[in-house]
Amino acid sequence: MKLRLNTLALLAAAMTSPLATAAQGGIDYEAGVTVNAGSSHLAPYYIASNRGGTLTQQYGTLAFASAVHELDTARRVSWGFGAEAWAGYSSSADYDRYSVAGDLFYNNSQHPARLWVQQLYIEGKYRSVKATLGAKTLTSPVVNPALSSGDMVMSGNARLGGGVNVGFVDFQPVPFTHGWLQLCGQVGYWRTGDSQWLKHHYNYYNNFLTTGTWFNYKYAHFRTRPDQPVVVTFGMQAAYQFGGTQVKYDHGIETGRVEMKSDMKAIFRSMIPGSGGGNAGDTFVEGNHVGSWDVALECRLPREARLRAYHERLWEDGSGIGFQNGFDGLWGIEYRAGHSGPVEGVVLEWVELANQSGPIHFNPADHEGNQLTGQATGADNYYNNYAYNGYASHGMSIGSPFVKAPLYNTNGYMGYLDTQMRGLHLGIAGTVAPGIGYRALASYRRAWGTPFLPRVEGASCTSLLVETVIVPAWMRQLTLKAQFACDLGKLYGDNVGALVSITYHGNLNFKKR
Repeated sequence: MKLRLNTLALLAAAMTSPLATAAQGGIDYEAGVTVNAGSSHLAPYYIASNRGGTLTQQYGTLAFASAVHELDTARRVSWGFGAEAWAGYSSSADYDRYSVAGDLFYNNSQHPARLWVQQLYIEGKYRSVKATLGAKTLTSPVVNPALSSGDMVMSGNARLGGGVNVGFVDFQPVPFTHGWLQLCGQVGYWRTGDSQWLKHHYNYYNNFLTTGTWFNYKYAHFRTRPDQPVVVTFGMQAAYQFGGTQVKYDHGIETGRVEMKSDMKAIFRSMIPGSGGGNAGDTFVEGNHVGSWDVALECRLPREARLRAYHERLWEDGSGIGFQNGFDGLWGIEYRAGHSGPVEGVVLEWVELANQSGPIHFNPADHEGNQLTGQATGADNYYNNYAYNGYASHGMSIGSPFVKAPLYNTNGYMGYLDTQMRGLHLGIAGTVAPGIGYRALASYRRAWGTPFLPRVEGASCTSLLVETVIVPAWMRQLTLKAQFACDLGKLYGDNVGALVSITYHGNLNFKKR
């Protein structure tokens, strides 16, 4: 298959899920085993990130199997399905848990499930519109999943729950523009499904725990004609956490409980944010809104190569939507060679999250009896919220994994501790010999805590990954992979790890020849 002779395409297809890309029709299936080991309580950053939350622990031996029947985009009416399951052993990590009876903290040992369903969905298509029901991994509409640090809003880094999603199959011409302007987009609602994970990892000492939440994600991107030498893409992504039950704790004692709505009004708020969730004393905008303004400029080069520059301007509230957060966001350049070779793709990215619309947030309505009338809408505190345990699922960031996720908080705090940060990321992939490819990722970042809990001194981290991918000539249905990764610095701690995997790809085609 041509796909497996191009290292960059093979990696991009397999990053967030082992589901194969259907190339022959029928049902594509995969089965394989992944073994990893490391020196810290969790896997190194680059081994764990951008893979749907399937591998996070220090040690693990996991088997996976999947089957998928892709939609036939050439037909007016088409249907498809997908299923993916994982099973095996993963080591445990200790998180702090508070005991009111003993007035002490103790080690709360936690590990992933021994068996879980990663994806299970059906989908249908009519003309240019498709609908999906169930749990299907979402990936970024902007960045390269194999080489990027990750999308700011929908990276494919976390495992979401099940729901329904409706959108266009691909970019569609906007009427009366003669194809010069095209539109692609989708909207969906999911039940996050990580309530038990949160309950098992929370410290039950301070802050709060919110479970039973719903999640909405949508995007709309416009694109100029793709057959031209220069192509411009622009639009917005937006996500919304809503519903659920928030329980507040102070020194291990429950101090309050808030039931947040998930009715039709809350669903309407996913499209047009409004203040007040119908709860006493709630003057904030309902739910947790996260999104980005996206723009990309792609130029065609000789020999089918492409050069692309892109920017995702992250926003957490109205000040960010109004471009009051400086240069915050993801800035990237990507080169694609267009053919197999030693360098098939290069991505260079800068992540800037240090401005956050200024250092102070103050609303006079939040503080009764004060004499100050001015308002400051800063301290965006990206991915955190006053009512929700961070923009994450099963401890992994739904947005950019470049921001240290709650999974790494062994103190049992279920939010982000380092949202003020900046860093540089580099990714390269290519084919060095027939059937032998590689990928290399490197990054440096420095973080300063959050606007509300800043670090006294910044914490940095250097992360590296080297990966070899082999498709043997004697059995092209096999893919062999080996990874070595490390983290160096105070942000994640020093950590060294390795991974090996073997995957068998096959196809069942019941059509008569």
